[in-house]
Amino acid sequence: MTDLSTTYMGLELKSPLIAGSSGITDNQEKILRLEQYGTGAVVLKSLFEEEIILEKMSQLGRMSSERSLYPEAIDFYEFQDGPKESTYEYLELITGLKKKCTMPVIASINCMTASQWTYFPTELETAGAAGIELNLFLLPSDLRRTLDEYEGTYFQIINEVLKQVKIPVALKISYYFSNLGTMIKRFSESGVAGLVLFNRFYSPDFDVDTFEITSGNILSSPGDLAISLRWIAIMAERVSCDLAASTGIHDSSAVIKQLLAGAKAVQIASILYKNGIEYIERMNVELKSWMEKHNFSSIEQFRGKMSQSKSSDPAAYERVQFIKNFRGYTPQET
Repeated sequence: MTDLSTTYMGLELKSPLIAGSSGITDNQEKILRLEQYGTGAVVLKSLFEEEIILEKMSQLGRMSSERSLYPEAIDFYEFQDGPKESTYEYLELITGLKKKCTMPVIASINCMTASQWTYFPTELETAGAAGIELNLFLLPSDLRRTLDEYEGTYFQIINEVLKQVKIPVALKISYYFSNLGTMIKRFSESGVAGLVLFNRFYSPDFDVDTFEITSGNILSSPGDLAISLRWIAIMAERVSCDLAASTGIHDSSAVIKQLLAGAKAVQIASILYKNGIEYIERMNVELKSWMEKHNFSSIEQFRGKMSQSKSSDPAAYERVQFIKNFRGYTPQET
């Protein structure tokens, strides 16, 4: 029998496919359908740190004066009466899913500071969340802050949250670090149970006719796979926690590649917008067929088979220049 089960963050998953945090994971009906089609776990749509903090504040003006608002959170304030109902409904969603779901339901918080909101993970645990994912990205645009200050914030947040809960905590990070490999290793030794490589965030674009700032590409593309694939392969077997791959995973082939690189699980979102929730079933079927073709009865038999530490050509993961590929390259005429 071919077994698709795996473990991630100490949680038992019937499939390595995790529905990543998105609009598809924001209500019970869609999440139950995700489970129906074979999803291994689900990460709920993120709550912003600001939503949690404002529940404790009487006036938005006080929050604005602290200059700690996400630009994305402005949309929330413009179209909602306030965060109190939002956080309450979030906890109610977790409690309801706990009664109806067998797959792990992981809560998600989009955060950037270590103060005022870190009481909330306890409420998530009490509501029944199987784990918590901290989606954390600090854009290093403040020229007054030092590298140590930026990096220190990450560990402050991790430490404060880990003090509050016993359920496993994962950290979803970007690749914008000057010493990425070292930071991934340090994060893995901080007490988190998982690292997600990498998050996808809002990117600005310009409308050249109206001179307005607009959104860049919201959904990922298959071409986005390369960055996480490289770093999953490099860091597998070298970290002290589980690794999950995210961004650019649009078919079963991409899932297989990330597992071969060493990922314990993969997160998908954009492909569910494009092909529907039921596409998960097809990806699981194709993964199982590939395993049967290569005589693998479990994921652990091939997971990490192509990681850098097990590769016969480890230098290939370090190569970053195009000389080998483009020397003598002649584009086809159209």
